[in-house]
Amino acid sequence: MTPREIEEYSALRATIRERGTTRVWIFVVGLIAWAALAVATAALASPPVAALLPLLILAAAFEAVFALHVGVERVGRFLQVFYEDQWETAALAFGRPAGAVATDALFSVPFLIAALFNLGPVAIVNPVPVEWIFVGGAHALFALRVIVARFLAAKQRPIDLERFRQLKNGPR
Repeated sequence: MTPREIEEYSALRATIRERGTTRVWIFVVGLIAWAALAVATAALASPPVAALLPLLILAAAFEAVFALHVGVERVGRFLQVFYEDQWETAALAFGRPAGAVATDALFSVPFLIAALFNLGPVAIVNPVPVEWIFVGGAHALFALRVIVARFLAAKQRPIDLERFRQLKNGPR
């Protein structure tokens, strides 16, 4: 590798490391911010629509985690194709063996549980059906976003890998 390629490779490996760490911190800080707003909403017995503010924070934290995850995966596939990175190739081939521990890089289960808990303050103030439909619908849309994002993230690696291979091989 040329000195420029070595520098680029090192920077991209550092990007993976830093974004991976940032993803976890955004999750933790986002959940803390959400919890504080959810407790405040419950304590103040706010109108049901007030539950949308903590949901917005929860959704923003999820989107940040999702964007960082997608970016890290994409950088990994770039390294695999253009630098023939052995770690990335081995990690992709290794997959998740039967019986192995599964991790959730998007923290989808805690996000979904938080969304469910976010409806607690709504229930306290006895909302009318239209409020349940509006606020519950927003929560359902968030849950759908988390589930769809998790599904799409699971399919991302082979798609990115194929696209980078196409780019490396040039136009056909």
